[in-house]
Formats: sequence, structure tokens, C-alpha cells
Amino acid sequence: IGVAVDVIYFDFAKAFDTVPHKRLLFKLRKIGLGENTCSWIENWLKDRVQRVVINGTFSRWTPVVSGVPQGSVIGPILFNLFINDLEIGIESYVSVFAVDTKLGKVIQCEQDITSLQRDLDRLGDWALKWKMKFNVDKCNVMHFGVKNTQVIYTLNGTELGKSKQEKDLGIIIDFKLSNNVQCQTAAAKASIVLACIKRGVHSRGENIILPLYKSMVRPHLEYAVQFWAPVLKKDIIA
Repeated sequence: IGVAVDVIYFDFAKAFDTVPHKRLLFKLRKIGLGENTCSWIENWLKDRVQRVVINGTFSRWTPVVSGVPQGSVIGPILFNLFINDLEIGIESYVSVFAVDTKLGKVIQCEQDITSLQRDLDRLGDWALKWKMKFNVDKCNVMHFGVKNTQVIYTLNGTELGKSKQEKDLGIIIDFKLSNNVQCQTAAAKASIVLACIKRGVHSRGENIILPLYKSMVRPHLEYAVQFWAPVLKKDIIA
């Protein structure tokens, strides 16, 4: 790779559990959501309580003032709406997909490094303002490009770790943009499922095996294949 690119992978600490209800409702009204809808969401979120149990001993019930219930259909939607303004004022490229957030920039000069660090500071300020928290220990920088000088970046005053491999929306990405690990992982998952089918299904009839293969094995081999499909002859042959 001739061009140097730095990508920061962010990790929200307990993302869905820390969304403040009052701030969420403020944002929903600000983006123009109808008052009836906002009132319904507020009613859905309020009056929730929680407690913990340790060795059979119960704590007091405590009001839940933050978080969108996981497992619900509307929970991820509310979270996405809450972080929708995260990229306002950011100069670098931002990719936000629920809790999977990335910040990237082509690094050609010192100004690009300064700009990317400035964006990191802005995101840190955003998290502080809206009572969210980044798990800095799990936020990493991946440096792409053979000429990359691998600059050190910080978030909230803490130096970010460097990563050679990240899982991005289920796809394993490495700093060399090699697809080897992703190919091996996809093949291994498919082989495990295929072995389970072989052990658990006695019939070898095409009308039985083929639907199982298409529904349970092929998805592992074809998920996002447009991105990671082998591009080298040796990988295709292997």
C-alpha cells in the first residue's frame, strides 16, 4: 500500500446501558420526533428498577435512569439516534454502525496527523457532554501503508494501543489488508457446521443435504464475500 492511512476503532463502554434517558429524549425532540412518540418512548423507559443479588443477598431496588433495553427492536434504533450527531464537526472520515464506530484519515503531512488528533479530542468532548464513555483500553489504532510512520494518538489523555488485526462488522481486517485470516476463519466455521450436519443428519439425499448446506453452511462462506474474497491465485487454489 503506497498511501498511509490511520484508522481508529472505538469501543463504547457498556454502550446500550449508559444512554441517559433525559438526554436521549432531548435529542429525539430536537430532531423533530412527534411529541406523542416521544411521550410513548418516555413512558416505555421510565419506572424501571433494578437490583443485584450476591450470595443470596438482595440489594435495594434502584431506579434505572440510563440505558436502552437490549433485545428490544427499538433499542438499537434509539441508540443510533442518540449517537447520530457524533460526527458533527469531525474533519476525518467517520463510520458509525451502532456500536461499531471508526475514524479514519489519509496521512500525507503533519497537518493530517494534527487533524485526526483534533477529531479524537472532539469525540472525547462529545462523550463527556452526553454522559457516554469510551473504553479507552479497547480503542485501537490500525496503521495502513508501508510508509506509515505509526504516529501515537491519545483519547482523553490516554495513549491508544496499536492493533494489527480487528474484527470489523464480522470481517477480520489486518494492517496488510490480507484476507488470509478471514478466509481461514470463514472456512473453519463452515467446516464445523458441515461436520454437525454430517453427524446429525442420517440422510444423504440431495433434497435433504442441499437445503441444509445452502441455509447453514454457505452463509459463513458468503458473508461480505465481495470485500474479502481471495484476490490472489494462490489463495483461490488453496
